[in-house]
Amino acid sequence: MNINLRIVLLCLALLASPFSGLLASDSPFDQKSGNSLTTSPALGSSLLSAPEFVPVEQAYQFNLVIKDQQLVFNWDIRDGYYLYRDRFDFRSLDSSFELQPAIFDSGVVKWDEFFEKELEVYYSQTTVRIPFSSTSDTLLLQIESQGCADAGLCYPPYKQWLEIDLQTGAVDISTVPPESQQNQIAQTSAENFSLATVLIFALIGGMILNLMPCVFPILSIKVLSFTTTHQSARSRHIHGLVYTSGVVLSFVAIAVVMLALRAAGESIGWGFQLQSPIFVIFLIYLFFIMGLGLSGYLEIGSNLMSLGQLSKREEGLMSSFMTGVLATTIASPCTAPFMGPALGFAISQPTYIALLVFACLGMGMALPFILLAWIPGLTKRLPKPGMWMDTFKQFLAFPLYITAVWLLWVAGRQTSMDVAAAVVVGLVLLVMGLWLWKLSARPAGRLLAIAVMAGALAAPLTTLSEEGDKTAFQEYSPERLATLRNSGQPVFINLTADWCITCLVNERVALSSDKVAQLMGDQGIVYLKGDWTNSDPQITALLNRFQRNGVPLYLVYPRGSGPAQVLPQILSESIVIEALTQASK
Repeated sequence: MNINLRIVLLCLALLASPFSGLLASDSPFDQKSGNSLTTSPALGSSLLSAPEFVPVEQAYQFNLVIKDQQLVFNWDIRDGYYLYRDRFDFRSLDSSFELQPAIFDSGVVKWDEFFEKELEVYYSQTTVRIPFSSTSDTLLLQIESQGCADAGLCYPPYKQWLEIDLQTGAVDISTVPPESQQNQIAQTSAENFSLATVLIFALIGGMILNLMPCVFPILSIKVLSFTTTHQSARSRHIHGLVYTSGVVLSFVAIAVVMLALRAAGESIGWGFQLQSPIFVIFLIYLFFIMGLGLSGYLEIGSNLMSLGQLSKREEGLMSSFMTGVLATTIASPCTAPFMGPALGFAISQPTYIALLVFACLGMGMALPFILLAWIPGLTKRLPKPGMWMDTFKQFLAFPLYITAVWLLWVAGRQTSMDVAAAVVVGLVLLVMGLWLWKLSARPAGRLLAIAVMAGALAAPLTTLSEEGDKTAFQEYSPERLATLRNSGQPVFINLTADWCITCLVNERVALSSDKVAQLMGDQGIVYLKGDWTNSDPQITALLNRFQRNGVPLYLVYPRGSGPAQVLPQILSESIVIEALTQASK
């Protein structure tokens, strides 16, 4: 519901005069909402806030008790999180220590969105008992578990290594394997994959990335630019090397950040940046803008994609470099064949080897273009320029649009449908701003266009930063209302619907403020909300009782007994506070 409200408020603010009272400093629209078009130092941090998840070691904690030749693991699971039964794995690391099959508690069966099937999971707490036999006083054990959060995060499998002293019961827990195990893992990896094999895999995987729907249009237009710019052989060589440096350095930069975060204890891998809804939303806008450029609706789109047609001289080198950076950025959602083994090998090796593997990935991605730049025979085989190039360029926009839609789905799964809808509204406002920019060359028109495009960026970010009503409410039902009235409690009823613009504006302006929430809590006023988005006979009956045929309807029942007070359809914070104060006496 909040998203529709923000949409309305944002559109009204953008279409209104810059001097309108809606954007005044004392307007309710800029109180902690970020919807105002004015800039404040704290705005960035508030807009970039996202749902917070605790580290995996805080979400799932266990204690171990040794009793009757059994290892008894008691897991405490944080509220809102759960563990999978079939993702538990217990392994002995010593031949003198033998484990019997684990004995599990009964969990609950739920449809899991991550694995897309019904799975047995544990909430709150669970106990796992493992009978064992040992000829040693010290046990070495590896345990693996995996869990998720109801709010939309699934952790990767989490491994822990235990050293157990059977005499004292002391348990030493580590998130890194013992030195003996590390040597064994490194030796096994070296046996399975030589460094040369891994580098070849990385090279092939990087080449295949060029065929992904998000990367292919960029590379295709860059290649076709060779047929139109009439560059000299030397110029093509230089542009090829600069493009390659942009791709390789970008891959290495991603690797440096990823390895640094892993060293700090984060469980991340390739594509870790896509775990941030902010980055996903950025990619949605990026793909959409590039699609508009290829479709011919946005001239700046071609410049944004740095297609290298800017000059016959060397002044377009930065353009080629940024094309490489952009190609790497938009390739981040993809993992091509052969990349998996290479990346898995890289993260278990010393830093210099990991960086070498990522550099080979970048080299593989840049290889097709650099071959075209350095081998004249390949360039001559390219199709001759013609009208078909413009048609082909427009066709290449559709893979970018489809990728944007897919990323929109990802953003919705990470956050909520409210955020996904806000992104769509932001894209519409972006197109509207571009239309206004072309419509008028006057400063006032350009200023309005900029304001609308700024709103396009603010729409999803404000939704991320503030979701849900601040005032806690209960669902309306006649039985619930009767119970509350019999006990003499004051009650506030809000009959609303998602498609009711007035309802949503009232909720944002008057009903979601801190003062209203605090007053309801201090005075024990129960907030009942009736959602009439879909047909509901009980809500319809209440509307008819007060001679209304639609929402909104706001009712305030006083403490003790007495008839309900009907509030105006357009609310302000002061009207609500006055009515609630009277009802609580």
